[in-house]
Amino acid sequence: MMDNYMRYPFNPTRCNYTSPLGPMVLAAHTQCLIGVWFVGQQHQPDWALWPTDSSHPVLLQTAQQLDAYFAGTLSQFDLPMDLTNGTAFQQSVWRALCGIESGQTVSYGTISQRIGKPKAVRAVGSAIGRNPLGIVVPCHRVIGADGAITGYAGGLDKKIALLQLESNF
Repeated sequence: MMDNYMRYPFNPTRCNYTSPLGPMVLAAHTQCLIGVWFVGQQHQPDWALWPTDSSHPVLLQTAQQLDAYFAGTLSQFDLPMDLTNGTAFQQSVWRALCGIESGQTVSYGTISQRIGKPKAVRAVGSAIGRNPLGIVVPCHRVIGADGAITGYAGGLDKKIALLQLESNF
Protein backbone atom coordinates (compact mmCIF):
# COMPACT_ATOMS: atom_id res chain seq x y z
CA MET A 1 0.00 0.00 0.00
CA MET A 2 1.47 3.33 -1.02
CA ASP A 3 1.50 6.04 1.59
CA ASN A 4 1.77 9.63 0.49
CA TYR A 5 2.54 11.01 3.94
CA MET A 6 6.18 11.12 2.92
CA ARG A 7 6.97 14.35 1.13
CA TYR A 8 10.62 14.57 0.26
CA PRO A 9 12.06 18.08 -0.25
CA PHE A 10 14.65 16.61 -2.61
CA ASN A 11 14.71 14.14 -5.46
CA PRO A 12 15.39 10.67 -4.05
CA THR A 13 17.13 7.97 -6.05
CA ARG A 14 16.12 4.35 -5.68
CA CYS A 15 17.21 0.86 -6.57
CA ASN A 16 15.77 -2.60 -6.25
CA TYR A 17 17.29 -5.07 -3.81
CA THR A 18 16.54 -8.77 -3.69
CA SER A 19 16.60 -10.05 -0.13
CA PRO A 20 16.09 -13.62 1.06
CA LEU A 21 12.72 -12.40 2.40
CA GLY A 22 11.56 -10.85 -0.86
CA PRO A 23 12.08 -7.83 -3.08
CA MET A 24 12.92 -4.52 -1.50
CA VAL A 25 13.42 -0.92 -2.58
CA LEU A 26 16.28 1.16 -1.23
CA ALA A 27 16.27 4.96 -1.54
CA ALA A 28 18.79 7.72 -0.92
CA HIS A 29 19.34 11.36 -1.57
CA THR A 30 22.74 12.83 -2.28
CA GLN A 31 24.62 11.48 0.73
CA CYS A 32 22.15 9.63 2.98
CA LEU A 33 19.92 6.61 3.04
CA ILE A 34 16.25 7.59 3.35
CA GLY A 35 14.39 4.36 2.72
CA VAL A 36 14.49 0.57 3.01
CA TRP A 37 11.13 -1.03 2.27
CA PHE A 38 9.81 -4.46 1.40
CA VAL A 39 7.84 -4.16 -1.82
CA GLY A 40 4.15 -4.11 -0.92
CA GLN A 41 4.59 -3.29 2.75
CA GLN A 42 2.33 -0.86 4.54
CA HIS A 43 3.24 2.83 4.57
CA GLN A 44 5.67 2.86 1.69
CA PRO A 45 5.91 6.00 -0.41
CA ASP A 46 4.94 6.21 -4.06
CA TRP A 47 8.41 5.95 -5.59
CA ALA A 48 7.25 5.44 -9.18
CA LEU A 49 8.68 8.77 -10.34
CA TRP A 50 11.97 8.48 -8.47
CA PRO A 51 14.90 7.78 -10.79
CA THR A 52 16.62 4.41 -10.51
CA ASP A 53 20.36 4.31 -9.98
CA SER A 54 21.87 1.05 -8.76
CA SER A 55 25.33 2.64 -8.85
CA HIS A 56 24.51 5.32 -6.24
CA PRO A 57 27.28 5.02 -3.58
CA VAL A 58 24.92 5.01 -0.58
CA LEU A 59 22.64 2.45 -2.21
CA LEU A 60 25.62 0.24 -3.09
CA GLN A 61 26.88 0.46 0.49
CA THR A 62 23.40 -0.35 1.81
CA ALA A 63 23.05 -3.38 -0.47
CA GLN A 64 26.48 -4.64 0.60
CA GLN A 65 25.62 -4.30 4.28
CA LEU A 66 22.23 -5.95 3.78
CA ASP A 67 23.97 -8.85 2.00
CA ALA A 68 26.30 -9.25 4.99
CA TYR A 69 23.38 -8.95 7.43
CA PHE A 70 21.40 -11.68 5.68
CA ALA A 71 24.55 -13.83 5.48
CA GLY A 72 24.85 -13.53 9.27
CA THR A 73 28.16 -11.68 9.22
CA LEU A 74 26.89 -8.17 10.09
CA SER A 75 24.83 -7.35 13.14
CA GLN A 76 25.20 -3.55 13.21
CA PHE A 77 24.64 -1.27 10.21
CA ASP A 78 26.97 1.67 9.63
CA LEU A 79 25.26 3.84 7.05
CA PRO A 80 24.65 7.57 6.65
CA MET A 81 20.93 7.96 7.38
CA ASP A 82 18.44 10.77 7.12
CA LEU A 83 15.42 10.33 9.39
CA THR A 84 14.14 13.90 9.09
CA ASN A 85 11.16 13.05 6.92
CA GLY A 86 8.93 12.37 9.90
CA THR A 87 7.40 14.39 12.68
CA ALA A 88 9.54 15.26 15.69
CA PHE A 89 7.74 12.50 17.62
CA GLN A 90 8.36 9.92 14.88
CA GLN A 91 12.02 10.91 14.69
CA SER A 92 12.40 10.44 18.46
CA VAL A 93 10.91 6.95 18.19
CA TRP A 94 13.11 6.03 15.22
CA ARG A 95 16.22 7.24 17.08
CA ALA A 96 15.20 5.14 20.10
CA LEU A 97 14.93 2.07 17.84
CA CYS A 98 18.58 2.53 16.88
CA GLY A 99 19.50 1.79 20.50
CA ILE A 100 18.13 -1.76 20.44
CA GLU A 101 21.02 -4.19 20.09
CA SER A 102 20.93 -7.02 17.59
CA GLY A 103 19.46 -10.17 19.12
CA GLN A 104 17.49 -8.21 21.72
CA THR A 105 13.84 -7.23 21.81
CA VAL A 106 12.00 -4.54 23.75
CA SER A 107 8.33 -3.70 24.16
CA TYR A 108 6.46 -0.75 22.71
CA GLY A 109 6.09 0.47 26.30
CA THR A 110 9.85 0.41 26.76
CA ILE A 111 10.29 2.62 23.70
CA SER A 112 7.61 5.03 24.95
CA GLN A 113 9.47 5.26 28.28
CA ARG A 114 12.84 5.78 26.55
CA ILE A 115 11.49 8.79 24.66
CA GLY A 116 9.91 10.25 27.80
CA LYS A 117 6.30 9.59 26.76
CA PRO A 118 5.26 6.60 28.91
CA LYS A 119 1.55 6.94 28.04
CA ALA A 120 2.11 7.17 24.28
CA VAL A 121 2.39 3.42 23.60
CA ARG A 122 -0.13 3.44 20.73
CA ALA A 123 1.44 6.50 19.14
CA VAL A 124 4.83 4.80 19.44
CA GLY A 125 3.38 1.76 17.64
CA SER A 126 2.10 4.00 14.87
CA ALA A 127 5.47 5.74 14.50
CA ILE A 128 7.26 2.39 14.43
CA GLY A 129 4.93 1.22 11.66
CA ARG A 130 6.00 4.22 9.57
CA ASN A 131 9.73 3.67 10.05
CA PRO A 132 11.20 4.44 6.61
CA LEU A 133 14.40 2.45 7.22
CA GLY A 134 13.20 -1.07 7.93
CA ILE A 135 15.86 -3.52 9.13
CA VAL A 136 18.52 -0.75 9.29
CA VAL A 137 16.50 1.07 11.98
CA PRO A 138 15.41 -2.14 13.73
CA CYS A 139 11.68 -1.77 14.28
CA HIS A 140 11.39 -5.56 13.99
CA ARG A 141 12.98 -5.81 17.46
CA VAL A 142 9.90 -4.31 19.14
CA ILE A 143 7.39 -6.79 20.52
CA GLY A 144 4.27 -6.76 22.68
CA ALA A 145 4.53 -6.33 26.45
CA ASP A 146 3.61 -10.00 26.86
CA GLY A 147 6.36 -11.10 24.47
CA ALA A 148 3.99 -11.58 21.53
CA ILE A 149 5.30 -10.93 18.04
CA THR A 150 3.01 -8.13 16.91
CA GLY A 151 2.84 -5.55 14.16
CA TYR A 152 5.30 -5.21 11.31
CA ALA A 153 4.63 -3.15 8.20
CA GLY A 154 6.51 -5.72 6.10
CA GLY A 155 4.46 -8.62 7.48
CA LEU A 156 4.75 -10.76 10.60
CA ASP A 157 6.43 -13.57 8.65
CA LYS A 158 9.30 -11.22 7.83
CA LYS A 159 9.53 -9.95 11.41
CA ILE A 160 9.77 -13.51 12.71
CA ALA A 161 12.42 -14.38 10.09
CA LEU A 162 14.50 -11.29 11.01
CA LEU A 163 14.35 -12.11 14.72
CA GLN A 164 15.32 -15.71 14.01
CA LEU A 165 18.23 -14.57 11.85
CA GLU A 166 19.46 -12.26 14.62
CA SER A 167 19.19 -14.97 17.26
CA ASN A 168 22.08 -16.67 15.43
CA PHE A 169 24.43 -13.65 15.64
